[in-house]
Amino acid sequence: MSKLLQRLSDASKNGVYRVARADAVIDAVKDSGLHLARVTLRSGDGKAEVLCQLAQALAFPSWFGGNWDALEDCLADLSWSTATGDVLLIEGAAGAAADDVGVLRDILSSTASYWSDRRRPFFAVFTGADPALPELHRERQ
Repeated sequence: MSKLLQRLSDASKNGVYRVARADAVIDAVKDSGLHLARVTLRSGDGKAEVLCQLAQALAFPSWFGGNWDALEDCLADLSWSTATGDVLLIEGAAGAAADDVGVLRDILSSTASYWSDRRRPFFAVFTGADPALPELHRERQ
């Protein structure tokens, strides 16, 4: 098992991180039992498009309401998932609406903490060089 897969399988390390490139995460998660959900945001994507892409990537149930509260509800449920944990890979966030990405990060951070308490891996990994997020390959200080 690679060090990256070990990290992504450890619920005590749950959180919101960044990586320079997505391929290492994709390779690490392959055939691991973790569910990899990929979201690619485009320049100008706002709340509605962000939520729609997340709902599709995570196969949300039909009752998903398409708002931030409903996102929190679905992320705290995941009862439909048979995976041992979840890795949400978000690409292109730098071009999306900054306020919406900020709200999304807050929700993902809260979700990661929620699942950490329940010992289920949950990682949100943004691609790019955002210095506000810790690197996935490094320990938090």
